[in-house]
Amino acid sequence: MAPSAPPPCRAGERAARCRRPWRLLALGLLSASSVLAAAPGAGAMSREEKRRLGNQVLEMFDHAYSNYMEHAYPADELMPLTCRGRVRGQEPSRGDVDDALGKFSLTLIDTLDTLVVLNKTKEFEEAVKKVITDVNLDNDIVVSVFETNIRVLGGLLGGHSVAIMLKEKGEYMQWYNGELLHMAKELGYKLLPAFNTTSGLPYPRVNLKFGVRHPEARTGTETDTCTACAGTLILEFAALSRFTGTSIFEEYARKALDFIWEKRQRSSNLVGVTINIHTGDWVRKDSGVGAGIDSYYEYLLKAYVLLGDDSFLERFNTHYDAIMRYISQPPLLLDVHIHKPMLNARTWMDSLLAFFPGLQVLKGDIRPAIETHEMLYQVIKKHNFLPEAFTTDFRVHWAQHPLRPEFAESTYFLYKATGDPYYLEVGKTLIENLNKYARVPCGFAAMKDVRTGSHEDRMDSFFLAEMFKYLYLLFADKEDMIFDIEDYIFTTEAHLLPLWLSTTNQTISKKNTTTEYTELDDSNFDWTCPNTQILFPNDPMFAQSIREPLKNVVDKSCPRGISRAEESLGSGPKPPLRARDFMASNPEHLEILKKMGVSLIHLKDGRVQLVQHAVQAASSLDAEDGLRFMQEMIELSSQQQKEQQLPPRAVQIVSHPFFGRVVLTAGPAQFGMDLSKHKAGTRGFVATIKPYNGCSEITNPEAVKEKIALMQRGQCMFAEKARNIQKAGAIGGIVIDDNEGSSSDTAPLFQMAGDGKNTDDITIPMLFLFNKEGNIILDAIREYEAVEVLLSDKAKDRATIFKGKMIPNYIIDSNLEMENMDQKLTENDSHKQNAEEAASGSQDVGAASEEPEEGGESSDVADPGSLSPANADSASVPVSHQDSYVPGTEEAGAPEPACTSGDNQPQEQQTETESNSKVNWDNKVTPMESILADWNEDIEAFEMMEKDEL
Repeated sequence: MAPSAPPPCRAGERAARCRRPWRLLALGLLSASSVLAAAPGAGAMSREEKRRLGNQVLEMFDHAYSNYMEHAYPADELMPLTCRGRVRGQEPSRGDVDDALGKFSLTLIDTLDTLVVLNKTKEFEEAVKKVITDVNLDNDIVVSVFETNIRVLGGLLGGHSVAIMLKEKGEYMQWYNGELLHMAKELGYKLLPAFNTTSGLPYPRVNLKFGVRHPEARTGTETDTCTACAGTLILEFAALSRFTGTSIFEEYARKALDFIWEKRQRSSNLVGVTINIHTGDWVRKDSGVGAGIDSYYEYLLKAYVLLGDDSFLERFNTHYDAIMRYISQPPLLLDVHIHKPMLNARTWMDSLLAFFPGLQVLKGDIRPAIETHEMLYQVIKKHNFLPEAFTTDFRVHWAQHPLRPEFAESTYFLYKATGDPYYLEVGKTLIENLNKYARVPCGFAAMKDVRTGSHEDRMDSFFLAEMFKYLYLLFADKEDMIFDIEDYIFTTEAHLLPLWLSTTNQTISKKNTTTEYTELDDSNFDWTCPNTQILFPNDPMFAQSIREPLKNVVDKSCPRGISRAEESLGSGPKPPLRARDFMASNPEHLEILKKMGVSLIHLKDGRVQLVQHAVQAASSLDAEDGLRFMQEMIELSSQQQKEQQLPPRAVQIVSHPFFGRVVLTAGPAQFGMDLSKHKAGTRGFVATIKPYNGCSEITNPEAVKEKIALMQRGQCMFAEKARNIQKAGAIGGIVIDDNEGSSSDTAPLFQMAGDGKNTDDITIPMLFLFNKEGNIILDAIREYEAVEVLLSDKAKDRATIFKGKMIPNYIIDSNLEMENMDQKLTENDSHKQNAEEAASGSQDVGAASEEPEEGGESSDVADPGSLSPANADSASVPVSHQDSYVPGTEEAGAPEPACTSGDNQPQEQQTETESNSKVNWDNKVTPMESILADWNEDIEAFEMMEKDEL
């Protein structure tokens, strides 16, 4: 039987009535066995299997944590491919991503309370001592206020929370005297200068030593911040106030939340992504539940749970009603314009929205939580990981995956709320995929491209802070824990704050101001404090019946999203014309264009050109629709042009001690073997050629024969290098960039072009690696001599690579794989089939050929003649409210691509550059400037599209 619960709490009632049920839901610890029976066909997972998977999570955590401590500490993060620490200023800048790094041993602080959740109390005690002894919070460095709050301040407070709990139990931490709390208070004061604005919204960055707006601070000139950045402070700041009795922190966080609430769009009750911190004007007026806004909504609800203030709950419910009215299109969650919420703002979703099903569980709205979670799971089953962004027809939009934990978080909450063993199987899939595709000898590496399986030299602190915490709790029983986790609430970084803070040092008046300026529909609060007998019916088919219609939503359907007006079955106004539906031969479409102030010009080559003059539109609303249409058309045209380019390729190191675990992103060639048509790829040991540039006859053919040749870029054409190594007997070639420090992390890949001659004589595969990735192979040769690699269109899982071969046990360093490998090696080659089902998509890959300069020197400037139309034209399209222009749209219009089994969506490569496209390395300009010289327009275009940094 489901546990009884009080009736729903209405708006304005004291939160105390809901305290216990909210604890159960907010912490995801409803008794699984008492809530929902196992769904037929799912099969309850045995206690032994759950225990085994829990132990597997512990082993994986040990692998990541021990490698950080051995190879990176006291640096902020581990670089798992090169087995060293990432120190800010000593690596190429990654732009805003690096704002999380403050030379304060970020990963260790972020991981403190995870150690206790995983029952590693001795390691926790040692870690706390290291933090107290080694960490300096007074560095002259500019950091993100948001990231520092949730990761460092939250980490210190979470560590303090579990430290005093352990001390009270009497076995560990008896020496502890609040040292972590003292550090948290020091850090809190260092963050306060950021709030020195008239609005109360904080500056996005602060200097730990000099604060804001001082000449030494190098910050304080910013005008904008994201909604989540300003609205995700209340839990940590209020906890700090209540732990210390110093009210100023909670006061500042509340003031920021109050200002955002006041500036919401009153007719839609939505907030935008970016806001001006001085005026409160919305800079970006699109609204969703993903990047830029996500944790603002999360903290409104959790602030009510932790602090018991009704106003937070009323605000959340008001926003939630707007989200479900405008943004939710089950199972999709699509951004809309805050002033015109019936109009979608974009046709893709970002991965950060994966937290939302978990928040819906806390809210008590279980059906849409199950639907969205299932949709996300189908995307993961297709790509092994959730891409940073994907389209409404589930193609890859941004192909990176930095090992984000949000989907695991929602999986945990859904299992604890429903008890459905299906979610244990989902968690098992996450574990297997992490071990198969992300595990490397020195930790776990982020995915550079989920389509190729290539890696990025990155392991963010949130991977240790959140992923392992949620996965372990998913499989742990209550008796497996050394403390009652129901006594705590999770922050957005999964740090633990005790619920008893709600009655401690209540220095803030809890005046309910919300209803003073908004009328609230009582029906908004029907699920405020959910009755579990209604929410989780004792029906074994409940969750399964919701998931079933979504089982094939990714693979066998191509949903385009339901137009808002289509929902009215033809009644009411017609929906705005979308770029994907436009047909230049349709008279009705042409009439709509005319109303929007858009002119159509037929070109001699059969294409059409679109130009918008806003002043010629029938009304200001039509002009706005026209601008939106032009922006969609520019994006669609650019995508279609770039889809003609070759996708990135993968170089996978398969020899000892890597065994397929390190995958490098490689640029393709326009000549030679097409790896997409040779699914097995080309596998062989590597050999360095002489001369190293490969521009003349190879003098060591005996070392190169039947091997994959390594050579340096420069001094001749790529095709000439390929012919020389092919003549020497090589079975493939890898060209390594000669520009010191170049990396696919900071520069767009490009494809190697031919030499203007017929290249049909070149039959071997050729790939290009930037200097950083190439050095990983060269370093492996120096250490291990014999290095074997696999050149392919996408990385292969190890069961496929080593099928039918004897593999020593030491190759498999995870318990799960050790138990399953025998079965994998003898079963049907299903993994390979699955890996090949998704055709590789395109990436921002420009073509370049080696062009000799006078005197024989190599030129690293891309040949303009070899650039595709996307590179030459797409980034140069001007867009303004007055005149907008789209060149060269096909006469047939821009129809939405038909459903296919693959992903043709290009990955918009993140590029962090200075305005002049120079890449800094230890404050010196490197030869990378010449590589990027012809890419200015593309880089600027991508930077504009990625202002909503994920």
